[in-house]
Amino acid sequence: MNGWGTAFRRGRGIGPGGAEPGSEHAARSTGEPTDVEAEADAESDAGPTPAVVSVVLVVVILGFAFEPGVVLPRPAAVPMLLLQLATCLPSTRRLRGAWTLAAQILLAPWSGLPGFLGASVLLIVERPVRWPLFLVVGLAAGPLAPGDGSVHSVLNAIGNALAHGLIIYALTRLTDLYTELRTTRGALAEALVTAERERAGRDLDAVLGTALADIIRLAGQGTRAARDMVAVARAATERVRAAPAAQSADGAQIPGGALTPRLVWPIVVATHVEYLVVGAAFLLGAGLSGLRIAAYGGALVTVVGLQAYHSLPRPPGVRPRCVAWTLGAQLALALGVLAAPDGPYPQLVAFAAASVLIVLPGRTAWPAAGMLTALVAIALLVRTDGPGVRGTALLLLDIVVIASVFYGLALLTGLVHQVREAREALASLAVARERRRIARDVHDLLGYGLAAIAMKGELASRDPDRERAERHLADAAALADRALADLRAIPGEGPEFTLAEEVASARKVLAAAGIAVRVRGETDGVGGAIGMVRVDGVEGAAGAAETLFATVLREAVTNVLRHAAGARRCEVVLGPGLLRVADDGRVLPVPPRKDGTGAGGGGNGLRNLRERAAAVGGVLEAGPAPHGRGYVLTVHLESPAASASASSSASG
Repeated sequence: MNGWGTAFRRGRGIGPGGAEPGSEHAARSTGEPTDVEAEADAESDAGPTPAVVSVVLVVVILGFAFEPGVVLPRPAAVPMLLLQLATCLPSTRRLRGAWTLAAQILLAPWSGLPGFLGASVLLIVERPVRWPLFLVVGLAAGPLAPGDGSVHSVLNAIGNALAHGLIIYALTRLTDLYTELRTTRGALAEALVTAERERAGRDLDAVLGTALADIIRLAGQGTRAARDMVAVARAATERVRAAPAAQSADGAQIPGGALTPRLVWPIVVATHVEYLVVGAAFLLGAGLSGLRIAAYGGALVTVVGLQAYHSLPRPPGVRPRCVAWTLGAQLALALGVLAAPDGPYPQLVAFAAASVLIVLPGRTAWPAAGMLTALVAIALLVRTDGPGVRGTALLLLDIVVIASVFYGLALLTGLVHQVREAREALASLAVARERRRIARDVHDLLGYGLAAIAMKGELASRDPDRERAERHLADAAALADRALADLRAIPGEGPEFTLAEEVASARKVLAAAGIAVRVRGETDGVGGAIGMVRVDGVEGAAGAAETLFATVLREAVTNVLRHAAGARRCEVVLGPGLLRVADDGRVLPVPPRKDGTGAGGGGNGLRNLRERAAAVGGVLEAGPAPHGRGYVLTVHLESPAASASASSSASG
């Protein structure tokens, strides 16, 4: 990339080098896996991989290393280039260090690539020394530059060194940041989920934990406190029925210490200022008349200024304001100077091509940029005072490098925005899912205990036999202890329970309520009988099926206690991949929640159970008994093998 090129009427130009020719967590107890990493993979697959992004950086570095008019590079330029690639690429940046910087310092005077050394200084040297050293490297490039020693030659060498260093530094840090964000895409979600669990644990303990502790205290005060205990249990049940609140991950921060998109714009502005300074120096030393200097200077300032405007960092999908007018004006001026009577000045077309790549859609941008480049080639070749075939080829390379530089800055800035937003969106999704999971566990796992406690309290308050009443209160206290343990386990990995334990508990609780329980089938092997199940599309252990059945049974017993008026019998049927719970009670309507929403679809309980069943490839059905009074809740599960067999039979 170069400054304002020397007029080709003198048969030479400044090339890219600035020299003249010759120079989540494991599956939970609910059976749901945490798929934060899987979703992060899906999100990140929409963007390019770090290896693809690195191609932009490699193209720019190679373009800067090319020395126009020289077939073979300087001997020192090859190791300088290799060291720069090792310093900048994400796959080799572990090699970046004092030894690579020292080697580049030794090679810089003979390589003709002081900008590479400047970039390495910014990447390797610590603050606050790096920026003063970078300026020293840039200023030293002027006296070391080959040429006639003119003001333009010196300024062009200094400007190129500074611009090359800043651009390589910016592209490298953007590539590093993109790679880091993409590699650690699940880290933010995991951290916020952990924080959410801690917050939920505190809130649950402050609200429901206090209520359960009060229940245990009241149960110890005897029958005189039974009604108070029932009131506390019912109030806690209402809290359990509440819908989960929304949660987001607003304010999430990207890792510190990396170049952020907001710091790109000073580099963009600085590189454009370099072009203005070098271009102005060339025009002043070209011996042009005042009117022509004013005209060319106005075109230079306008085209470069509009390019800076188009290149400023913006979120993905946001285009510059009035882009139709600004891009049109830039194209008109850049193409107009191709017909300048003093000789063509095609470098301005490079800025217009960069703007085209930045602001236009991809399908339009690349053909348009190609047409601009072809138009420059035609304009240069048909002019009698043009640079000829070789000079045209070198100048087209310069145009490609300049356009690639500013397009690369805009592209990588947009990609960093995109991956950061996707990372934060994944974190918000993970936190929201965790809140729903906690709220669902609270409803499904504590509702049973609270309903049983309320029932035991009512029995104790009505039973004239003091000894039996005390047993009911002791049972209520035991249920509260168990619920308290479940409550404190929910924000973590969740409470552990088995189907056999839930069947035994259901027998005891329903019997105390005067409901006869009949269990058909064996609890052992219910999950194993169906082999493997699919958890959200992934084969998992059949223990997930048993956990699901235990949870469904607990919620079914809660519904019998709370909503099956006059129930006298309850039947539990267990089989391979099957759980059915039926009662003979009169179904009571589910009251609306306090937020005014109805219970539609059976309230939170049945909705939660359907989600749990779907997570392991099952189906939950619930509704009135087919023959008169009562209610039936059924869960069906199929093993992957059974599902495949059924699908094969259907297709055959």
